[in-house]
Amino acid sequence: MKTTIIAPAVLALAFGSSSAHALTDGEFQTAASKVFLPIIEEYRIPGLAVGLTLDGREFYFNHGEAIRENGKPVANDTIFELGSVSKLFNVTLAELAEERGLLSLKDNVSDYVPALKGTAFDGITLLNLATHTTAGLPLQVPDSVSDSGNGLITYLRTFEPEGDPNATRSYSNVSIGLLGKIAAESFGKPYGEAVEEQVFDGLGLTSTYVSVPSQAADRYAYGYSRDGDQPIRVNPGILDAEAYGVKSTVTDMTRFLGAHLGTVDVPNDISAALSGTRTGYFQTAYYVQDLIWEQYPWPVEVDGLKSGNSSDMALNAQPVERLTSPIPPDFDDVFLNKTGSTNGFGAYVALLPSEKLGVVVLANRNYPNDVRSEATRSLIEMLEPTFSE
Repeated sequence: MKTTIIAPAVLALAFGSSSAHALTDGEFQTAASKVFLPIIEEYRIPGLAVGLTLDGREFYFNHGEAIRENGKPVANDTIFELGSVSKLFNVTLAELAEERGLLSLKDNVSDYVPALKGTAFDGITLLNLATHTTAGLPLQVPDSVSDSGNGLITYLRTFEPEGDPNATRSYSNVSIGLLGKIAAESFGKPYGEAVEEQVFDGLGLTSTYVSVPSQAADRYAYGYSRDGDQPIRVNPGILDAEAYGVKSTVTDMTRFLGAHLGTVDVPNDISAALSGTRTGYFQTAYYVQDLIWEQYPWPVEVDGLKSGNSSDMALNAQPVERLTSPIPPDFDDVFLNKTGSTNGFGAYVALLPSEKLGVVVLANRNYPNDVRSEATRSLIEMLEPTFSE
């Protein structure tokens, strides 16, 4: 299947002039249509929502159906599954716990899980969990693990890293799930309650959930499988809430990005926690690994962005170099992104802090990560004439 690539030079024609001016909603609709409608057609995406925050102003583009069976259209309040974009809330909870003195990311995992004393987790820190640098924890919880309590601990006690955790990145729902459990326990709550009370409420997110309540069920989209095109939603699983289980709307996620950019007012400790997640700790072949966020220089190189969002980075262990000094949040011109998928949904978020710009793309079809990232990069380049001078 071919991949649609939108040439920025062609897209820029929609604006006529290259001089900076305030973006209008009509211009945003035109840009989003040019970028995303071909992708919607090519990948048969039933419904898609795009949110843009630019210097505190918000814009939305919605297309298609949230539920094909009754023709319900995608709207600003449609609830989508975020997949691994959920991990951004997990590390925010951990950073918030550190801000409040409840834990330290420098500490070893076994300092907070006594049952793991005397195991490999005496030398794996919470920061390692937050950056996927564990040298071998798998992508998914093994089928042999029966529960997130004793079953998970029994499995983790047998784990042996394949080398130095600080030199090997292994993208893992297990590592981030364990971090979420530890962070939530520091607040004395199960993860779902802790992240909703401390993070979602603190950010003012009114339609973001681990479990969608009955009063919002009519807004919860169905995803559609690539095989068979059947309506589906995410299945419950061990560490699902911590790793890939959050559901949200385009408006809430745009607000989340605005909070990262400082254009949405949030409590000081929440703002500090968000900043902490954008600190860079490890250099990969293509980007700097922050706390879940992946940080590239801007302008971002097309092939590097594609490789950084490839299946290889998610499925295979990768060498990394720990930075001597962490890169502070929003150092110089950087581009940050994160993808997320469930069997029926595809999500993508990106930040360009130097321009106070953030983009969220939510779809009820799982389509290739590199297509999402390239489309968003193209959209940003098309919008560059509207950036403030």
